[in-house]
Amino acid sequence: MDERTGVFGRDTPYLDREIEIGVADGRLLSVTFPDTAGDRDGSEHPLLDRIEAVLGGEDDDLRDVEVALTMPTDRRRVLDALRSVPRGETVSLAQLARMTADLDPDADDAARTVASALRDNPVPIVVPSHRVSDGPDAAPATVASALRRVEGL
Repeated sequence: MDERTGVFGRDTPYLDREIEIGVADGRLLSVTFPDTAGDRDGSEHPLLDRIEAVLGGEDDDLRDVEVALTMPTDRRRVLDALRSVPRGETVSLAQLARMTADLDPDADDAARTVASALRDNPVPIVVPSHRVSDGPDAAPATVASALRRVEGL
């Protein structure tokens, strides 16, 4: 990924809203969808081009994008597991719990841990929380819906 550090964003016709990415040292920190443009370091970034291509229907799973997930380990493991769900497929909260390393899917708090990870996902699209059929999504509903539509979900 591009090594520039900063916040990059642009308006995307696929969502009728802005998309912004936060990047540091070549690692993705955040993906957000503000209603209006904020203070940015620019609108040109190769990752923005790739995300727009995905929104336009291009088959790119974005798995090679290095992300910096700064969250508790159990939630980070949930999001790491989610990245293995192929484009065009879905999993349930229970399935994702079973896929997550060191998470006991039968524990009382497993579903809560998975749901918290999805709700707090700092990089929706790249970590595809829209592929969890019965879970929350950190992306706005219109964005998650657009992503599901593009993937035929």
